[in-house]
Amino acid sequence: MGGNHTWVTEFILVGFKLKAELGVFLFWIFSLFYVFSLLGNGMIFGLILLDPKLHTPMYFFLSHLAIIDMSYASNNVPKMLENLVNKTRTISFVPCIMQTFLYLAFAHTECLILVAMSYDRYVAICHPLQYTAILSQRMCTFMAVTSWACGFSLALVHAILLLRLPFCGPHEVNHVFCEILSVLQLACADTWINEAVIFAACVFVLVGPLCLILVSYMSILQTTLRMQSGEGCKKAFSTCSSHLCVVGLFFGTAMVVYMVLDSSQREQEKMLSLFHSLFNPLLNPLIYSFRNAQVKGAFYRALRKKRSM
Repeated sequence: MGGNHTWVTEFILVGFKLKAELGVFLFWIFSLFYVFSLLGNGMIFGLILLDPKLHTPMYFFLSHLAIIDMSYASNNVPKMLENLVNKTRTISFVPCIMQTFLYLAFAHTECLILVAMSYDRYVAICHPLQYTAILSQRMCTFMAVTSWACGFSLALVHAILLLRLPFCGPHEVNHVFCEILSVLQLACADTWINEAVIFAACVFVLVGPLCLILVSYMSILQTTLRMQSGEGCKKAFSTCSSHLCVVGLFFGTAMVVYMVLDSSQREQEKMLSLFHSLFNPLLNPLIYSFRNAQVKGAFYRALRKKRSM
C-alpha cells in the first residue's frame, strides 16, 4: 500500500436511486411496516412471557425468534429509513462494521433457532411420550444458548477478518445497509479468505440447518401418514405449517442472496435484502398469530383479562 493512499473513515450507502417524493412516501410506508413488526413480535414475546399455557419448548424457541426479529430489523431498518429522506447517506466506518457484525450475528442465530424449533416439532410428533423428558427446560436453555453463542461467534470471525482489510477508496457501498459482500468490494486487498469463510458459513448455517430441518419434516411426514386418527394428523400438520412457512421465507431468501445471485445482480440483492430485513420480521408474527390457535387463544385471554380489570 503506498503512502499516498487516503484511508476511508466513512462510507456512503448508495441504496435505491429514487426521486425525493418517492423516497418520502417509502419512508412512511416502511416506517409503518417497521413499527408493526416491532409490535407484532413484541406482542408474541409478551404473550409467551405472561401466559402460563405458552410455557412450553415450542413457544420458548418462538420467544427467541421474536427477540431476534426485533433486533434484526432494528439493526438495519432505522438507517435505511434515514437514508430515504437524507441526501448525504453516510455512515462512519465503525458503525458500518458493527452493523455488518450484528446483521450476521442475528441471521446466523435465527438459522440455528429455526433448527431447534424443527427438532421440537420432530420430538413432539414422532416421540410424544418422551417429549417432556427429551426437551426439558435445561435442554431447551442449552439449545438456545448454543444457538446465540454460535451465531455471534461466527459473526465475530467475519468482523475480525473484515477489520484486517485496508479500505482506501472507493467508499460507496452499493446496498441499503453495510452488507458484508458489498463492503468487501471496497477493500484494497485480496478478499479470498473472507469469501472462503463466507462460503463455509453458508454451508454451516444455511445448507446444514436446512438439511436437518428437511430430515426432521420427512420423519414427521412419515409419522403423520401412519396415524390412525384423522384429527391427530390434521393437528400435526397444523402445528408444523407455521414453522414451515417461516423456514421457507427465511432460508429461501438467504440462499438466493448468498448462494445464487452474483455481484452483477446488486439491484435484485437489494430488494431481497430489504424483504429479509423488513418484511420477514413482519410476516413471522402474522404467520404465528393467524395460523396458531394457542397464540390466538392467549391473545383473547389477555384481552378478557384487560377488560375485567
